[in-house]
Amino acid sequence: MSILVKLGRTINTWIECSLFGLGLSMSIIIAVQVFCRYVLNHSLFWSEELARYLLVWLTFLGACVAYYRHVHPGIDVIYAKMPDGIRKATAITVHLLSMTFFGIMIIFGIKFAYFVRLQISPALYLPKWLVFSIIPISGAVLMLHSLTFFLDEIKGKSRGN
Repeated sequence: MSILVKLGRTINTWIECSLFGLGLSMSIIIAVQVFCRYVLNHSLFWSEELARYLLVWLTFLGACVAYYRHVHPGIDVIYAKMPDGIRKATAITVHLLSMTFFGIMIIFGIKFAYFVRLQISPALYLPKWLVFSIIPISGAVLMLHSLTFFLDEIKGKSRGN
């Protein structure tokens, strides 16, 4: 097993554990907010902002796990009816385009996080770069997975084999 495969699997395991923690935290925060608002008649001013940021992180990290597990939506009917040579060329092209997109996510995510580096969130007083750092982080994880899938496709170990 290659280093990329082991690294990808390890990172994916950590992300899945993080997703559980983030999802549980967000649910608890929202439940406490609802209780405080309707039972105690006192709203937690920071809970909505924190839940929104947790949802952003959940979304980007969830996309990484979905990509790793090959569960993103796709049109497999056309792909399945292609001859083997065209199927392999198509898969390689898709992986190359994906890596290009993930590279754009990394580059412009870093630029955007740097752009907002001096801003702070209104309720939590968190630096906004910390919130938006998930864009290049998830781009790097997606790039790792895509590179692994690309190399597997080149070697003939595609997920259909």
